[in-house]
Amino acid sequence: MSEQDELPSSVSAAATDHTNASASRHPDASPEVTGENTVPTIIGWREWVSLPELGLPAIKAKVDTGARTSAVHAYDIKREKRHGQDWLLFSVQPIQRDSSIVRRCEAPLVDIRRVTDSGGHTDERYFISTQLQLGNLVRQIEVTLSQRDDMLFRMLLGRTAMVPGILVNPSESFSLGRLSARLLYADDATGTDS
Repeated sequence: MSEQDELPSSVSAAATDHTNASASRHPDASPEVTGENTVPTIIGWREWVSLPELGLPAIKAKVDTGARTSAVHAYDIKREKRHGQDWLLFSVQPIQRDSSIVRRCEAPLVDIRRVTDSGGHTDERYFISTQLQLGNLVRQIEVTLSQRDDMLFRMLLGRTAMVPGILVNPSESFSLGRLSARLLYADDATGTDS
């Protein structure tokens, strides 16, 4: 069965008629509702995303349909109580291969769960809930905080963050456009607060 055969008929043309991945916006960047059918957003194997509630305007994410949960590289994690609720304070280096840019983030702790990585190793991880912006799509997702300094991507976008309404085309990359991360984090690089 070909990829074309596996897609619903309303999506097959959009999935196969893409323009250059470097285009500023993908034609299916925002889902449209027509009657009962929703046209899904089609993303590539890697995309620029924003986590605005964490103060992260740009972070390159690897799209991983094999991973159930999303994960963001975090370190120096501190847990504290605020008004009877557990909060996490943590640092993020949002740009690959650049340890000079660091953002200090904070979010309420949602849960602590056992997570098994792709190598079969299980450990307990903190879970937070935060807003994800992916092109024109904005939704609340759960994210684990994980030491990913040995990984190329600072974020993994897992499959629970992609349902409903997102399809992955692994032959595409940055199909929703590119962000100028260096420009967005320019104040961080010079040592000023943003």
